[in-house]
Amino acid sequence: MLEIGQPAPDFELLNQDRKPVRLSDFRGKKVILFAFPRADTPGCTTQACGFRDNLPRFETKNAVVLGISDDSPEDLAKWREKQNFTYDFLSDPDHKVLEQYGAWGEKVSFGKKSVGTLRSHWVIDENGILIDQRIKISPTDSYEEALKLIEA
Repeated sequence: MLEIGQPAPDFELLNQDRKPVRLSDFRGKKVILFAFPRADTPGCTTQACGFRDNLPRFETKNAVVLGISDDSPEDLAKWREKQNFTYDFLSDPDHKVLEQYGAWGEKVSFGKKSVGTLRSHWVIDENGILIDQRIKISPTDSYEEALKLIEA
């Protein structure tokens, strides 16, 4: 598990357009990184649309939003276009970053246990320091809590 006040581990993943994106590319800005289990599902759409609909509020606080899941870039691109998302989605098919960030593990959905992405988010400051993390958060609480922190 990552610790608040420590540097957020850097990573490089492909976005929905198969272009590499590094966390360190955003030094000088706050980064809201949110993890979601599966593109184009109801809870994930609620979470991602919440970030999309509040994007101007994040941007006025010098923040960027990035989504991450183990979906393929192609699936992320389809969902991004369908929902008119304007921020990047990152593909972590081997879930190495999700594991490193503590968002890969056992979960229960509709009474069934499985292993996968745990809905989460992290807020990283302009210097790459982790200032907040929420693992296993609800879709609505994710964007609301991130926004509260950024606007505080």
